[in-house]
Amino acid sequence: MPKYNIRFSDNKAYPFIRITIKDKYPKVLTSRRKEDLRSIYFGPYPNTAAMRAVLRISRRIFPFQSVLNHQNKLCFYNHLGLCPCPELTDDKYYKRNILHLIDFLKGNTKKVVKQLEKERDKASNNEDYEKASTAQRKINAINIVTNKFYRPFEYEENPNLREDIREKELVFLREALELNAIKVKILQRIECYDISIISGEFATGSLVVFTNGEKDTQWYRRFKIRKTSGKNNDFAMMEEILTRRFRHLEWPVPDLLIVDGGKGQVSVASNVLKKQDLNIPVIGLAKKEEIIISSDFREIKLPKDSKALHLLIRIRDEAHRFAIAYHRKLRSKFLNL
Repeated sequence: MPKYNIRFSDNKAYPFIRITIKDKYPKVLTSRRKEDLRSIYFGPYPNTAAMRAVLRISRRIFPFQSVLNHQNKLCFYNHLGLCPCPELTDDKYYKRNILHLIDFLKGNTKKVVKQLEKERDKASNNEDYEKASTAQRKINAINIVTNKFYRPFEYEENPNLREDIREKELVFLREALELNAIKVKILQRIECYDISIISGEFATGSLVVFTNGEKDTQWYRRFKIRKTSGKNNDFAMMEEILTRRFRHLEWPVPDLLIVDGGKGQVSVASNVLKKQDLNIPVIGLAKKEEIIISSDFREIKLPKDSKALHLLIRIRDEAHRFAIAYHRKLRSKFLNL
């Protein structure tokens, strides 16, 4: 070790990410040596800043404890939603979360997303909507983090890069539809509908429009369900909002109509269009990400990495977000009366 360290040498080794998997509440730490055989190590990482950036991102998706001996009270990171303190955390849920983190660090993101989707669906079926919402937020975060990244200079080389990406998605979607006997000449205007309701209260519907593959918020519309009687009658609610929408003859006619749901919702949409003497292709995107064809109700599955599927999911999620936002607005107004 020279006096001024002119050769930039020191006694440090490249860092590892250490997970104390054998503990009741596993900790996620950094280490310079593999000294604990009961822990799982990732690395070594030549770039310490990059390693810490990975931990910061993953901690927002999968909160973890980052100290070996955690205090027996709420810590600062708990208030930020980054640390599940022992006294507030179910050890089984926490360990499952850590296993997701391990798969995430190994690069098995598809496996993590699949497991989270199962947790989300199970929680939703048990009407544990808060837990289902948490699982969905993790799925969304993983999709954002692992989404393809375009470097800034690519936009300099091709100023129309975003438009080209959207055009490719539309081409793939049109080809997928045509392969399954759904004839679509163009996909300039796509409309998607969703219903938001909890225990039959404050039922709302949403219409979102995508023009040339991009959100067109000037045509977004929201519907407060008026006539439908009975709780959780999704089919009747879908029929109501579609009937009200197509009474507006001044609105442009869509090239494709998407409903959030399965065969029942698709059947309702097809019947409404038939009454209006409109010939518009209809598909339904179910929770399991299946496309339901309107004509004969056959189910087709697109590959997980399909650009057409990614476009459909993005449109469906936007309709769901818009419906939920209006539902919450109505509910908060009622609670503040």
